[in-house]
Amino acid sequence: MLKTIFSLPADVYKNRRLVMKLAKNDFKTRYAGSYFGTFWAFVQPIVTIMVYWFVFSVGFRQNTDGIGIPFVLYLVAGIVPWFFFQDALVGGTNALLEYNYLVKKVVFNISVLPVVKIISALFVHGFFVVFTIILYAFYGRFPDWYYLQILYYSICVFILSLSLVYISCAVVVFFRDLTQIINIGLQVGVWLTPIMWVADTALKDHPLIQKILQLNPMYYIVSGYRDAFVVKRWFFERPLWTLYFWLFTLVCFCFGNWVFKRLRIHFADVL
Repeated sequence: MLKTIFSLPADVYKNRRLVMKLAKNDFKTRYAGSYFGTFWAFVQPIVTIMVYWFVFSVGFRQNTDGIGIPFVLYLVAGIVPWFFFQDALVGGTNALLEYNYLVKKVVFNISVLPVVKIISALFVHGFFVVFTIILYAFYGRFPDWYYLQILYYSICVFILSLSLVYISCAVVVFFRDLTQIINIGLQVGVWLTPIMWVADTALKDHPLIQKILQLNPMYYIVSGYRDAFVVKRWFFERPLWTLYFWLFTLVCFCFGNWVFKRLRIHFADVL
């Protein structure tokens, strides 16, 4: 059991310099063909945030009076970790397909490729965490000790994404439609997490539905970012929810390790 859990992380650690080099190169080359380059990696999420803010704050006028902050602050605190998760999951799922020329090399350790895509997504996430901190400061909400747990929740997203990606990147080699299924799942998931609406207000008369939605591990992470920025609550104040998240993630990670190891011997033949 312990060998299954630590085998892939051990491979990543042994090749950590290569992983960082590939991650930096992946980030730089993602927009290499465009005139503004990596600039687009930051512009698209910002435009998305502005659109959501206009629609739900001006158009539908989402009510955040109960939590005492403007809607844009509530939105940004939730959507920033979601952007990271979305980018990491989609990029990591297609890692073996994108780097198929490395998969076919016998001497190359392909277990590091999903990590490369997630670290590449982490670069953008770091920028948006800083962006969120500056935005909150602009509204008179300055950093405090609770902001330290943003690092904890970023690690949560990283490990959860890696757990799921080891499953998806192995399966997508044989079932290419999985990419489209994941994209649809992300479109649905962004509304069920929730990010664009206030669950405590909308579901106050439906506690069972809220409990069901909380089974989504990203609900825990999004709520955690908002705990750090808005609510001012530590992650250990939610012991049962934290325990559930890590048990879920550990099971996914072990299963992902197993799936990846069972299928990796066939990757070169299919690709």
